[in-house]
Amino acid sequence: MGFRYRKSFKIAPGVRLNVGSKSSSISFGGWGMRYTINSKGKRTTSMGIPGTGLSYVTTLSSSSKGFNRTNAYSQRQQLQQRQKK
Repeated sequence: MGFRYRKSFKIAPGVRLNVGSKSSSISFGGWGMRYTINSKGKRTTSMGIPGTGLSYVTTLSSSSKGFNRTNAYSQRQQLQQRQKK
């Protein structure tokens, strides 16, 4: 079991900057619903019923083998490879 570090700063109403030992993130939203983007590109949406402990979390841009590239990035890579030929 290791030590963890996390600190959260309120920037504006509904906006938080979160700093941890491995990455940082910015969160938008408040009670019941939140959208978070971290420094590694992971995007998370979370929804819950305040006071019940029930919540649902969806990760939008990561996979088990790493982070997915955007469609525009993939198309640009393909175009650059064609131009090299």
